[in-house]
Amino acid sequence: MYLQGVTSRSSPHDLRASDADRERVVTLLAEAVSDGRLTLGEHSERTERAYSARTLGELAELTADLALPTAQPIRLDGRRPVAAFFGRDRRDGRWVVPERLMVTVVVGEVVLDMREALLQSHRTVLIATMLGGTLQLIVPDTVAVETTGTAVLSRASGPLAARAAAPGAAPAAGTPIMPEGPVIEVRVLGLAGRLKVIRPRRPRWRGLLGRRG
Repeated sequence: MYLQGVTSRSSPHDLRASDADRERVVTLLAEAVSDGRLTLGEHSERTERAYSARTLGELAELTADLALPTAQPIRLDGRRPVAAFFGRDRRDGRWVVPERLMVTVVVGEVVLDMREALLQSHRTVLIATMLGGTLQLIVPDTVAVETTGTAVLSRASGPLAARAAAPGAAPAAGTPIMPEGPVIEVRVLGLAGRLKVIRPRRPRWRGLLGRRG
């Protein structure tokens, strides 16, 4: 995940695409031609457009008819509220995260995987209403997580997950602070809910290989 120097006023469709974004789309196009969803001519034409695309919107047009919205290589519907009522909802992969996102969990689970997401603001606010459910937040170690709000019989766990507190209150003792990097603030209104922050560890062998190179 990275912060692309944009403001919340920018439309997700107008955000600049990276080489990795183009490769995601090209991969799906290759799958589509291999199983007959695209002809060779269509594949060639769309692949050329993918490599010349400058924005995420241009890339999204190339795969809109090839996969469901939840399976798109680039998701631009991040402003839609996330909700799980006696079930499960998940956002992951390459998706655009708005400055403020509404999350509702009622006896269910919501998973927000931010590792490959594109933040539109230095500070992202998740307004989480939790009733007997779980909000699982997966973040890289470059992003700080803060919790505020009002929670009754609720709990927060995981690295960089501060205890629920009133807005403006100081973070709990021992909570790391990284003011220079992106911050995700979770404003909790909950009853018997759980906020779980997960920071997947990078395999040690990758670091060893990097030092050898």
